[in-house]
Amino acid sequence: MAINRNLSLLESELYYLISRFLTTGPCRRAAEVLASELEEYQLLPGRLDWQGNKHPRTYEDVVAANRHVAPDHLLQICKQIGPLLDQELPSCVPGVHSLLGSGKQSMLRTAKVIRMFFC
Repeated sequence: MAINRNLSLLESELYYLISRFLTTGPCRRAAEVLASELEEYQLLPGRLDWQGNKHPRTYEDVVAANRHVAPDHLLQICKQIGPLLDQELPSCVPGVHSLLGSGKQSMLRTAKVIRMFFC
């Protein structure tokens, strides 16, 4: 069992959210395999004890500790990104949000990218 100490909390939480998302769709076996590997490689968010020491958790422990996080939590986050980004950096086609867009339609667009493209 390898411990990945270089994994950020954000990456650990993203792996967890992906696994939760997979549990509700047609890829349930993939979700099971991912959950198993998250435990095996200790990629899940750990818990801290009262002394600040980090301890690994099982997949079920993380689910139980995060009952407020629905299986579609990652999907809900993705749905909110586009409208929030449009407020700051409008895209060429308002209201059209794709996680796979490029250029001015990219979810990773910046002010510099916006200046490069003309709509």
